[in-house]
Amino acid sequence: AAVGDASERQADSTPGGDLAHPVVDADNHYYEALDAFTRHLDPAWGQRCVQWCDIDGRKYHVVGGRVSRAVSNATFDPIARAGAMHDYFRGNPDGRDPLSFLTEREAIRPEYRDRDARIGVLDEQGLAACWMFPTLGMIYEEQLTHDPEAVCVTFRAFNRWVEEDWGFNHRDRIFGAPYLSLADPQWALEELEWAVDAGARLVVMRPAAPTTATGRRSPFDPANDRFWRALEESGLTLVLHAGDGGVSFNGYAPEGFAATFGGSWKPSIKFYAIEQAIRDWLLSMMFENHLAKFPGLRIASVENGAEFLGDMFNKLRSNAAKIPGYYPEDPVEMFRRSVWINPFWEDDVDSVVELMGAESVLFGSDWPHIEGMPQPLDYLPELNKLDDEQRRAVLFDNASELIAPPAS
Repeated sequence: AAVGDASERQADSTPGGDLAHPVVDADNHYYEALDAFTRHLDPAWGQRCVQWCDIDGRKYHVVGGRVSRAVSNATFDPIARAGAMHDYFRGNPDGRDPLSFLTEREAIRPEYRDRDARIGVLDEQGLAACWMFPTLGMIYEEQLTHDPEAVCVTFRAFNRWVEEDWGFNHRDRIFGAPYLSLADPQWALEELEWAVDAGARLVVMRPAAPTTATGRRSPFDPANDRFWRALEESGLTLVLHAGDGGVSFNGYAPEGFAATFGGSWKPSIKFYAIEQAIRDWLLSMMFENHLAKFPGLRIASVENGAEFLGDMFNKLRSNAAKIPGYYPEDPVEMFRRSVWINPFWEDDVDSVVELMGAESVLFGSDWPHIEGMPQPLDYLPELNKLDDEQRRAVLFDNASELIAPPAS
């Protein structure tokens, strides 16, 4: 089994329900330690990678020589409560100013930075295990695209910190994911091989076309084939997690990842950048017939939403009709066989299950981020219309199988 003996214990102690099975949360996060990017970094690389600075009494990261304001407080202390903006994303029924959801702050909790403290919280939350992903680590590659070599140096150091502080399989409960980039295909291959040797069950990447030493290049360019072949052979699951995908707003909104809730609050096209990034990545993967080339890949889209799926499937079937014989089989069936989708909790989960099949849908709470659930199993009402077998697949079977040890 991918998840240890704790899974059976958790099946009997699940808050908020009488589930007869364990739960694996496929989207948990840590808040990075202050030295997460520097502990294993040669100081000679500091100016090209990540450093700290003080401005007007506040600490900021300097990424690639530029002050990063992608998050308002990169120390995460104090921090807003987990799920603080839950009601806003539910539709803001009380019509509150978005900033008002973030006024209540607290000192950073031990479980946000300590894996053994997090185990205790998993027990309290009724979770058998969780997949664990970066916070800042998902947004810094874009800020280093001008220097692909620095991308590789930065994330090699970062991954050693992940292994040291969180591990890639801590007590069969916490499954950390090393961060990979295709900014340098040889580096990606070497880092993947290191991750396999270190016992990783997952690797994580942002859904974006990487910037290499010779310019921007598709992830599915033949130059990356050795990486994709090695990933396929490893049996590891590639997680495409929401982050800064470098989406351009084409003049409709200010460029840059950071969003603000201050001043003249109004809707913006920037709110849909995450969905645009994953849609473009997955659709390009299918147009390149990548899954025909590497049919053994296992790809999980996490925290990217799912509203694009229906339109994407229509496009794939339209293409297949217009270019007969291009795909070796129905492209939608190819997609369903190799891709797993974690919907936003505010998505219509029933329609995602209908499109993908319950065996290809993952539960993820985004805990403890402000956009996620106050408690992971607050998600259970979203699954009320599913039968017991479908619920078990979404809440446990799928995520557990994707972190199962590769067959020897």
